[in-house]
Amino acid sequence: MRVLAEVHARDGYPVNWPDRPGEWLSRGPLLGSWVAQLEGSLVGHVSLSQGREDDLAPMVWSKRNGMTRGMTAVVSRLFVAPQARGHRIGALLIGHAVEEARRRGLHPMLDVVTSGTAAAALYERLGWELMATVEQQWSPRQTVAIRCYAAPS
Repeated sequence: MRVLAEVHARDGYPVNWPDRPGEWLSRGPLLGSWVAQLEGSLVGHVSLSQGREDDLAPMVWSKRNGMTRGMTAVVSRLFVAPQARGHRIGALLIGHAVEEARRRGLHPMLDVVTSGTAAAALYERLGWELMATVEQQWSPRQTVAIRCYAAPS
């Protein structure tokens, strides 16, 4: 949670700080979660879950490809400690999650808020395809623009 708090303070991720960060990290139909260490310290995290009804990227992908959301896996909860950036940790964590999704025969997807420009730049450097930008209502007072990505083939 310490690393997540550092990332939130520096980058605003997650956009809304969860009441229970530990539950937020492990919420949903998880297929797996992985952490990264650098010199013995925890410096990163990523999760992989089955696509759910409220996940935008699987919805966009399934409509585009005529397949069900059940054929997707969502890469999420990706963050790297600010002091550990520049070591390709984010790329390695994403790669591990993508490998696991493909091992299960699932198509990797992810969503990122449009304000997450550094994250979007990483995904695009790794060859992820921007499928759409859509708005999602997170609460009665919060509408957020989301970029929906599919992993490269």
